[in-house]
Amino acid sequence: MKKSPLRRFISLSIAAAIVTILLKFYAYYVTGSMGFLSDALESFVNLFAAIFALVMLNISQKPADKEHEFGHSKAEYFSSAAEGALILIAAFTIIWSAVPRLIDPRPIENINTGLLFSLLASLVNLAVGMTLVRNGKKRRSLLLEADGKHLMADVWTSAGVIVAIVIVKFTGWLIVDPIIAILVALHIIYTGYRLISRSASGLMDASIPDEDLEKITNYLDSLNDQKIEYHSLLTRVAGRRKFIAMHILVPGKWTVKEAHDYADEIEETIVNMFDEPVTVHTHLEPVEDPASMKDIGIDRQEIDDHL
Repeated sequence: MKKSPLRRFISLSIAAAIVTILLKFYAYYVTGSMGFLSDALESFVNLFAAIFALVMLNISQKPADKEHEFGHSKAEYFSSAAEGALILIAAFTIIWSAVPRLIDPRPIENINTGLLFSLLASLVNLAVGMTLVRNGKKRRSLLLEADGKHLMADVWTSAGVIVAIVIVKFTGWLIVDPIIAILVALHIIYTGYRLISRSASGLMDASIPDEDLEKITNYLDSLNDQKIEYHSLLTRVAGRRKFIAMHILVPGKWTVKEAHDYADEIEETIVNMFDEPVTVHTHLEPVEDPASMKDIGIDRQEIDDHL
C-alpha cells in the first residue's frame, strides 16, 4: 500500500533522529562535554517521539468502526501530549545534568571537532523540523506539527550548547556551559507546555479556529437572500477532521426532496472550503415555525442552574 504523505514525513523524522543521535554522540565521545551528552540524550527522545507519532498516525487514519463511529482522529492528540511530556522530561534532564557542572566545572577537549558534528546535527534537525511544522500547518495535522516543533526545540538545545562551547573556547569560562544549557531548557519547557495545552484543548472538543468559523458563517449568512436561515451552529475539531453541525431553516412549502437537495448543497459547499477532512451534519426545519428558532442546548442551562 502506498504511504500517505503524513507517514512519509514521520519516517523522515525518524531518519533524522537516528542521524543526529550518531552525530551528537560522536561529538560527546571526542570532547567529553556534558553539554554534548545532554544534547545527544535529547535526540533519543526525538527518536522515541517520532516512532510513537507514527504509531498514533496509523491509529488516527483507521476508518470508523462500530466501537469508534466518529473515527480515530483524536489519537493524534495523545501523540502531541506525549511529545510535550517528553520535551519536558528532556528539559529537566538537561537542568539536572547542568547543575553539577555549575559546582564542578571541567575542561573540554577537541572542541572544534565536537562543534562541527554538533552543528551538522543541528542543521539536519532544523531542515527536517521546519519541513514538518510547515506541512503540519498546511495539512492541519497537530501530530506532524508537534513532531516538527519537538525537532525545533532540539535545535534550540543544540544552539545553546554550541554557543556555550564557543564561549568556553575563547574565554575559558567553563561555567558558561551549564548556565546556557539551563536557559535553553527553560525555553524548551515552554514549548512542551504549549503542546500539552493544545492536546488538552483538542481532547475537550474545542471549537474550530475563528478564521474557519468565519468562512462558514459568511457563507451561511449569504443564504438569507434566498430566505434560508440557520442556527445551532456547533463545531469541534478531532485531529485533522472538523465536525460541523447546524439547523437549516427552509420554506415549509418545499418538498422533502427539495429541502434535502438544498441541504446536500450546503454540506458539500462547506466541505469544499477546507483541504482537511470535514464532516457536516444538517437538520432541516420549517422557517415559518417559531419553535424552529430554538437553539440546541448542550446541557448549558442545566449546568448553570446547579452553580
